[in-house]
Formats: sequence, structure tokens, C-alpha cells
Amino acid sequence: MTSTGLAKGPGHAATWRLGVMGGTFDPIHHGHLVAASEVAARFDLDEVVFVPTGQPWQKAHKKVSPPEDRYLMTVIATASNPQFSVSRVDIERPGDTYTVDTLRDLRRLRGPDTQLYFITGADALSQILTWRGAEELFELAHFVGVSRPGVDLEEKDISHLPADKVTLIEIPALAISSTACRERTASGLPTWYLVPDGIVQYISKRGLYTDGPDDKEIHGGD
Repeated sequence: MTSTGLAKGPGHAATWRLGVMGGTFDPIHHGHLVAASEVAARFDLDEVVFVPTGQPWQKAHKKVSPPEDRYLMTVIATASNPQFSVSRVDIERPGDTYTVDTLRDLRRLRGPDTQLYFITGADALSQILTWRGAEELFELAHFVGVSRPGVDLEEKDISHLPADKVTLIEIPALAISSTACRERTASGLPTWYLVPDGIVQYISKRGLYTDGPDDKEIHGGD
């Protein structure tokens, strides 16, 4: 399953092709940005919208930075790329954040003619049928699983998913995680060049991640 047959050339139809990258973004880092840029290029997307989670249900027992801090860091990190935007739909929706609700809201806001491409970690795809509203997810969006260093996922691992609705791609290997960025900050180590410069400054100004490293980050899935 490659993206070759899905990408369109410069003369593609007027349908708006929207990439959707949801995440805690605590903090957002260059790995997120590279993944979004790579998927945008391969699928000829018109825009990629970053959607910081409101209350990530799978991290209910972990400390997560306030939604406004994570939203503002995402705005700062994406501001220089005119193809990127940031949405508040998950932050403003009460209760836990689930992907199906994110996609429903974006479908309502962007209209039925917008094609949605949900960008997630490749390892999360194998668990997608356990997510809330799984039966509706593939009606709402095409799912793009991006590989990360250390994740060995093959086509056979997602053979139970609809082949025309799921694509695995490899991106430039950037061994960066939000967990590592938080732990480095808590230990007094620099995060320059791991996250955008403005994020380093924002973390310092707000005093984020200074109370010790937390548990290993959970990537994707709901």
C-alpha cells in the first residue's frame, strides 16, 4: 500500500485535500513537522491542520500541560509554513478527545467536498479497530501511517484494514519524541534543534516540564 496511486498532480480537481495531524503536542517537535510536510508532499495536500488534543483519554493519569500552552506551542511551531494551520476543535470540545469526534467536527466545518487524510504513527494503525467509532473512521478519512525509528510495521500487520483507506509511508528518520524533550528539559539538558526555536523559548518562559520526567509517551490510538 503506497501513496503512489493516491497523489495527484498540479492539475488535480478543486476538491480540498486536508491532512489532519492530531496529537498532544507536549511539546510539538521537528518530527511532527517533518511528518506533516512529507505527507503533504506525497499526497499533494492543500493544507495540513494540526489539532492539539483537549483531554487525551489515554493519558488521564499522567500530567499533561494545559491545553492553551500546547495550542500556543503548536501555533508558534507551524507559523512559518503557509500550508500549516492549527485547529481548536478538540480543545474546545468538553470531555475526552477521540479521533472520530475530531474528524466529525472537521467534516462539519470544512464541508463534504473536503477529503480528509488523518496522519498518525504507523504503529497505531494496527490498533485502529479498537478506537471509539472505528466503524465510522474509514468513512470519514484516509489514514496515513508514518514510520518512526524503532517501529517495525509491515503491510501484513494491517492486512485486516481496508486497503483503499490505509497507507504506510516512511519518512526521514528523526528519532525525536515529546517524552524525550520533556525529560531533557526536566534534567536541565538543551532541546535546541529538537524542537523549533520558539518552542524552546516558550517552554523556558512558562517553566514547563521542570518537575521531573514522566512516564513513556503513548503514541496514537484511542
